[in-house]
Amino acid sequence: MPAPLYISQNFRLVMASGSIPYDTAALMSAVLEGILYGFSVLMFIGTIWASTYKRRMQDINRPTIVVAILLLLTSTTHMIVTIIHVEDGLVKYRDTWPGGPTAFFANMTVETYVIKHALYIFQTVLADGVMVYRCYVLWRSIRVVILPSMLWCGIIVTGTRAVYGNSQATANPGDVFAAGVENWIIAFFALTLTTNILCSGLLAYRIWMIERAVSKMRATKGTMMQLVRVLVDAAVLYSVVLFSLLLCFVTTNNGESVLTDLVMPVISIAFYMVLLRITINRTNHSFLSSVPRVTTDGMEQGALQQYPMKPLQVHISTFAHNDSTGSAYNVGNEDQPSTCKEESVERISCNNVK
Repeated sequence: MPAPLYISQNFRLVMASGSIPYDTAALMSAVLEGILYGFSVLMFIGTIWASTYKRRMQDINRPTIVVAILLLLTSTTHMIVTIIHVEDGLVKYRDTWPGGPTAFFANMTVETYVIKHALYIFQTVLADGVMVYRCYVLWRSIRVVILPSMLWCGIIVTGTRAVYGNSQATANPGDVFAAGVENWIIAFFALTLTTNILCSGLLAYRIWMIERAVSKMRATKGTMMQLVRVLVDAAVLYSVVLFSLLLCFVTTNNGESVLTDLVMPVISIAFYMVLLRITINRTNHSFLSSVPRVTTDGMEQGALQQYPMKPLQVHISTFAHNDSTGSAYNVGNEDQPSTCKEESVERISCNNVK
């Protein structure tokens, strides 16, 4: 394709129907992603601290730690690639790329563009896979996770095909809404949105059922409903971003370039919210379960140390009546030291009562 025609097509895409210019969108997405990435790092630190603080190695939930670390590594790599992508478009290829920075950021075949979206697909597959696994662990039923598992497989297929289509879009590399690629991307967002809503609903419903059954047999208020609220909050946060992305592709608005970068730290934040809440609930439950035993043992040991067993000295008073004299009473007070223990005192007293 001749360079002037290629450039004119890119500028037509940029200026279409109030869309954000691609260079502006790239800079905006890098800044916003950096802010959200900082929050996700803080939540990662909180999750690791809550999962490992004052815990033995065998008590640490290793799958939770592995997932948290993978999410952090993926988000960190994506953040680095985003910075490199922005630097290439605004500095490195600013004067050499045909069409300038706007055409560079619109091009889907750029290496950093393809890597960024491949990382996004990987993190989505990882996050949705964990959601499906949580449903299986909580329900303990294969039938419940059949549909979520099929949706998850569809996410893998459509996501891989979308990234491959972007990398091979040599005919029109500046149009992400081309018919050959757009359908796969829309299918990917629809599948991951459906999976998120379905799995979150199954988890929340199962926890609510368990809480309702258990609440009838206890007097104290449970804390499981707090976990339901966190699940709902995380699902809403993630679903809003996914739905916005889906709308951008349906309406051919290039605001998707901003939201695609933002969804990376949002995935991490949503999952750290749930992981942190689960860890805190487990820690509180373990603490409350151990407090009565520790308190009772400590009180008993303290009482034994404060009031040790000591020998008792028993003074026995006897009253004697002499029938031979008729009027003489002899009252005697016999002090008989004894070292009997507590159980002997009752026997001695009873035997000497007349």
